[in-house]
Amino acid sequence: MTAAFRFFDLSNAAGVSLTESLVLTAPPGPPAPAERVLPLRRPGRWIATAIVLVLLSQAAHGLLTNPFYQWDRFTYWFVRPAILEGLLITLQVAAYSAVLGLAGGILLALGRLSTNPVLRSVSWAYIWLLRSVPLIVVLLFLYNLSALYPTLSIGVPFGPAFFTFDESRLATDIVVAVVGLSLSEAAYAAEVVRAGVLSVDQGQHEAAAALGLPKRYQFARIVFPQALRSIVPAYVNQLIGLVKATSLVFYVSLLDLFGTVQSLGSTYSGDIVPLLLVATFWYVVLTSVLSVVQFYVERYYARGALRTMPPTPLQRARTGLRELRNRLRDPSRKETAR
Repeated sequence: MTAAFRFFDLSNAAGVSLTESLVLTAPPGPPAPAERVLPLRRPGRWIATAIVLVLLSQAAHGLLTNPFYQWDRFTYWFVRPAILEGLLITLQVAAYSAVLGLAGGILLALGRLSTNPVLRSVSWAYIWLLRSVPLIVVLLFLYNLSALYPTLSIGVPFGPAFFTFDESRLATDIVVAVVGLSLSEAAYAAEVVRAGVLSVDQGQHEAAAALGLPKRYQFARIVFPQALRSIVPAYVNQLIGLVKATSLVFYVSLLDLFGTVQSLGSTYSGDIVPLLLVATFWYVVLTSVLSVVQFYVERYYARGALRTMPPTPLQRARTGLRELRNRLRDPSRKETAR
């Protein structure tokens, strides 16, 4: 290795700079050998992994070898028309309740954020009440509402009625289920929406007001689109609980997935466990699909907040296969300690 340095002699009285070169040459020699990096030993991780694998193996062995589960009956009931019809009703009730619950939650959140004391108080009271009362109580109360109000009317309070409805004909089983779930879901969605609106920077509100835009345009064009980054992922997570909550509509005589399983279990008493496994599997499928949707929704709305997007499960799988292929090709490759 050779290095050259230049320097100036400033002591010359005539002001002429003198320049000399100094050359340093390193003695030749063989290159330094590469040091081998050993991975950091983690015995606790290996012990925990072994314990988890043993427990999973025991659980899988119990599921596959226990005759009480009757897996042959599980495959028989899994795609029966009655089960699929109940699954379709579950999807319908969950979809209607999700849309109506979100719409009601937006209205309630606006009421809570309003400067009007009446709207603010009524919205707070509604959210407080519906979050305090169990969902099964709400459904049973609506199911027996015809005993309290045989007819429903719209008109002037303490005056004439303009429209009158027969509550027993209007409140079918699916209507009672959707209304009950929507009323309860709106209370929780209101807090999600309110938290999302409050997460928007106060400067955005001030900038919208400075432009002279009406309040409705400020909310619809500036505030609410930014609040969706916090609202949508949280509400998709709320939908997972809503799908599981649809199992309670069985108590209002609606044969959804769980109601169908219960009805078939009372008829075929020997197949109760396989039928419950069928319901469990379908609920796991539905919640898993929503979990995948939640992941991609969160990833979509995180584009403006993260420098590097988190990898998708498919990308993680490709990366793992690539690393495994590289290790198989080069057995001497070791993991570098961090």
